[in-house]
Amino acid sequence: MRLAFADPRNMTISPLNMHFGRPAPDVSDIRPSIGQRGVLFPMLVQEKFADGVVVPGHFAVVAGARRLTAAQAEIAAGVEIDPVPICILDPGDDAAATEASLIENLQRLPPDEVSTWEAFAKLVKQGRTTQEIAVTFHMTEAVVNRTLALGNLLPRLRKLYRAEKINVGTIRLLTLATKSQQKAWLAIYDDPDQPTPLGQGLKNWLFGGASIPTRHALFSLDDYPGAIIADLFGEDSYFTDPGLFWTHQNAALAARREALLAQGWSAVEVLETGRSFDAWKHERVSKAKGGKVYLSVSHRGEITAHEGFLTAKEARRARAAADKAARGESGRAGPTTDRAEVTGAQQSYIDLHRRAAVRAVLASHTGVALRLLVAHAVAGSHLWTIKADPARGGNQAVSASLETCPAEARFRAQRAMAAALLGADPERDLVGQRREGGAAGVFAKLLSLPDADVLAVAAVVIGETLAAGSAEVEAAGAFLKIDMGEFWTPDEAFFDLMRDREAVNAMLKEVGGKKVADGNLTEKVKTQKAILRDFLDGTNDRPKVARWTPKWLTFPAGAYTRRPFATAQRSKAVAPLLRGVRLPSPANVPPPAVTLAANPNPAILAAG
Repeated sequence: MRLAFADPRNMTISPLNMHFGRPAPDVSDIRPSIGQRGVLFPMLVQEKFADGVVVPGHFAVVAGARRLTAAQAEIAAGVEIDPVPICILDPGDDAAATEASLIENLQRLPPDEVSTWEAFAKLVKQGRTTQEIAVTFHMTEAVVNRTLALGNLLPRLRKLYRAEKINVGTIRLLTLATKSQQKAWLAIYDDPDQPTPLGQGLKNWLFGGASIPTRHALFSLDDYPGAIIADLFGEDSYFTDPGLFWTHQNAALAARREALLAQGWSAVEVLETGRSFDAWKHERVSKAKGGKVYLSVSHRGEITAHEGFLTAKEARRARAAADKAARGESGRAGPTTDRAEVTGAQQSYIDLHRRAAVRAVLASHTGVALRLLVAHAVAGSHLWTIKADPARGGNQAVSASLETCPAEARFRAQRAMAAALLGADPERDLVGQRREGGAAGVFAKLLSLPDADVLAVAAVVIGETLAAGSAEVEAAGAFLKIDMGEFWTPDEAFFDLMRDREAVNAMLKEVGGKKVADGNLTEKVKTQKAILRDFLDGTNDRPKVARWTPKWLTFPAGAYTRRPFATAQRSKAVAPLLRGVRLPSPANVPPPAVTLAANPNPAILAAG
């Protein structure tokens, strides 16, 4: 930035100035002093260019439009004005210029929200984030986002608001409306014979009306079995049964989503009914670069496709991955999503139940257990510090579910038998129990036991130190072909922890079929979970589905969406390692001296 003086006659208002293109501001309060003493405070300016070359002595005012207007008015009135002080900004720093103009106006008098939106939109386009804008103007990020929401409005609505023909409450509700709803509202506004919906009336008009126009249907009206009514002119028609409409609309929406995925979009996300798509929180990204499609669904049945978007964070990651790939570095160039398929508590629930089933079966397969034990000894793991997995789910419901599952009961029985062999406490983990003589004392005890009993103890030890949520659980479970249906049935904790609407809809498709799932596509998670439970319990006239195991828990595990699911990723990673692997036959390992059946006899536990 440089200080200088300039002739006001060679200065104009910059397009970056908030007053550009608007009527001349009122300068009656400062014109007398400028006519008498000239301009005392510097104006922020940028140099003018012609054919890429600086035009000497000519400047565009970024901040100081009122001072320039007053000075030029005095010159026009015949008053001689001295050259005015200026601060020349560096070329190309348009974002700083926009900020300077907005800051000056905020300090003098808060501009209307539309002017602020125009300035904020320029800053976003020039690379500023909403957080940076909030810090610069001492606002909360929520205020900045609310201001940017004005970008959802049609230009005429912004003009009406700026002219104070529409109040704040109405304009903020209209930011939630689709473009077609805004056009319809303007048509009502222009019609003197119709009352314009405002306030609560506008909210009901936007979201609560039961009248659904047939033009919003994604399906063919020829195949619709319900009644349709039309106005006297036949220009508009409506569905009389909203429930029947939504059944067909959801099925058509599901088909639309599948068609978009088939076209090559990385993901298609159906928003909850009534939730608007916030374009200012996303960046445009082409299909080839991993862009997604968002389908917004209004309460009046209108479906709007927003094609080629990613969240700002996903877009940055996609660009970074593409740059990395362009440099020839390893790594996938596609974008990654921020939201996983399951919650943290649900992931713990899945990991712990899977580990419980693996170690329950593993304890009866001593040859496999020995090899897994040796693998831990050689390669190590984050648990291989001679301690047992604490089996904490971070959630009381997860812990209660694990405590009562059949797999844990079976493993505790096997652990009690191993503890009896060592003279250890059967109610505690073997690993970590302090004994006289330490490891040497345990070693001496093991020397007196036959190989089969040593292997039985080893199987319990590896079961205790097998990390929940690890690749080792996946590898052992896949190799042993564990059937989770033998150890697990859907319980209250499983349903309570489910939060993902898309995943629950996919489960509903598994148990109830595609027609049921598509017909409830936009229903709340709670409603879809209730229908899922009806199928599993055989209630509310739903056919009972017996022995269902979700893909989250099977070996190998599977996902219900295209979003990240750690368990499925681990299953996929270990599959190539196990391909073609077979245990030596016959395995020269005799059966253990004491073992338990799949359903242990309580009398044996009492004897142990």
